[in-house]
Amino acid sequence: MKLIEVNYIGVFLSARACARQMYKYKVQGSICLIASMSGTIANRGFISPVYNSSKAAVVQLGRNLAMEWGRENPDGSGGIRVNTLSPGHIVTPMVEENFRRGEANREEWENNSMLGRLSTPDEYKAAGLFLLSRASSYMTGHDMKIDGGTTAW
Repeated sequence: MKLIEVNYIGVFLSARACARQMYKYKVQGSICLIASMSGTIANRGFISPVYNSSKAAVVQLGRNLAMEWGRENPDGSGGIRVNTLSPGHIVTPMVEENFRRGEANREEWENNSMLGRLSTPDEYKAAGLFLLSRASSYMTGHDMKIDGGTTAW
């Protein structure tokens, strides 16, 4: 249950709080939710249906919020674009712990990547900036999956 609370409910509550302020101050802009490639595929080498379904919920949440908040209202509120960023396998302290515990298989993850390696958090900065900037001004409700060519199911 904690995983759903953090991965989905926390994202939903944060997005809603942000949008409330944007509506209040009539700020048009963009919200980028962090999902995961695991929200749209079933990963090899990582068994976690709760994690995967929580990330699928974030992808769908992004689409729904984009539809609900996208149009600018006559009073100047609204006009909020919402997209999701879905990283592939990232080496983080939590993932390293998953490897150590045998909950995920690093070699299998690397073998399933067309690049033959795992990513680092720094490799997602430009994508996040793009989704939050005017460069993506006609993009909403989209899930940007950056997964190194993962060949998972």
